[in-house]
Amino acid sequence: MLFRSLNIIEPILKAVEEEGYTTPTPIQAEAIPIVLQGTDLLGCAQTGTGKTAAFAIPILQLLSSTKTFGNKRKIRSLVVTPTRELAIQIEESFKAYGRHTGLTCTVLFGGVNQNPQTAALRKGVDIVVATPGRLLDLMNQGFLTLRDVEIFVLDEADRMLDMGFIHDVKKLLTALPKTRQSLFFSATMPPEIVKLANTILHNPVKVSVTPDSSTVDIIQQAVFFVDKGNKSALLLEILKDQKIKTALVFTRTKHGANLVVKTLLKHNISAEAIHGNKAQSARQRALSNFKEQSTRILVATDIAARGIDVEDLEYVVNYEIPNIPETYVHRIGRTGRAGAEGTAYSFCDATEKEYLRDIEKLINKKVPIAENPLFPLMDHNAVKPPQQQGRGNSGHSRPKPIEPKRAVVNTKNPRILLRKKG
Repeated sequence: MLFRSLNIIEPILKAVEEEGYTTPTPIQAEAIPIVLQGTDLLGCAQTGTGKTAAFAIPILQLLSSTKTFGNKRKIRSLVVTPTRELAIQIEESFKAYGRHTGLTCTVLFGGVNQNPQTAALRKGVDIVVATPGRLLDLMNQGFLTLRDVEIFVLDEADRMLDMGFIHDVKKLLTALPKTRQSLFFSATMPPEIVKLANTILHNPVKVSVTPDSSTVDIIQQAVFFVDKGNKSALLLEILKDQKIKTALVFTRTKHGANLVVKTLLKHNISAEAIHGNKAQSARQRALSNFKEQSTRILVATDIAARGIDVEDLEYVVNYEIPNIPETYVHRIGRTGRAGAEGTAYSFCDATEKEYLRDIEKLINKKVPIAENPLFPLMDHNAVKPPQQQGRGNSGHSRPKPIEPKRAVVNTKNPRILLRKKG
């Protein structure tokens, strides 16, 4: 199937082809015709599947039929997303696909001076992409109204839930017209998200391009069992492999991200951190350096990393196992995008075994164990700190050993070689 077969108007089709796209991804092929019909849509798709274009292209087409100009423009479409990085990327997509339509788009997010954003709103804009906090703030100041919104998009809904934005989203819903088209996208569909979707959507068509919470099969996964104090040494050993040109490393906390960067820099490995305490300009600079490969390692917290889209990123390292299983899916989804190969390593200490079990239950598969002769797990009875008691469902203080398929990893060249059990 080609984009031309989806009845896309020529100005948008021209822009899409200028971007180098000819064949739609599965989510695009299914979602675009549904949205063009004016129907509500519930989309379940992993990151990296092309869902931004799946809603941006048909929205641009629907709005193109009736355009206004100058400061008479009204906000006719609103896209709400959890992080500023993702908001910026969505705005860039709208501008790229809509460059020949005459439609305007602006992005609203916190952490920066609001004056440029309010100036854009005063000029009149057709499409707004926003994070919830800044959007509500500018609404309360009287800089914008949502009464003319025709198409509403809630993107990364599960991450909204993780970040505590659901109450803000509910406030926004009261300001939207009751008669509107609504599009709801989430990588996972836990019960809380399904409940939220039911309050937003009216007779939606569901599009799911992968089973709920499944990880991309092409991503090669492995877990290293290692004492917490040896994680930095293991990371340094793995990074001796020069085939790892870049890697995205995840920590649970901002402080942890800073410590990892400090260790890497001490050993002459270029690294930068990206997290909520960093200024927006610093975050964008770090991301640009990483994309250009002038920075080899980008260390990120989960909130900051959602929206990071780096072509040909082959390696993700979970320096710390996330205590929310769905977060693991999001993390490793940074690699293996659009069918490319990817490798995800996870460092698991004794306190994190319960988190690993929850992850394996969610993805319905065992993560292969990587043999780790240099830094093996010795402290099997480590006590989990109270603040890190997570979403483990078993209640056991000492989890049973996990015995999935084993993998042999040469830490000097950490390519995973599966070995048959027995």
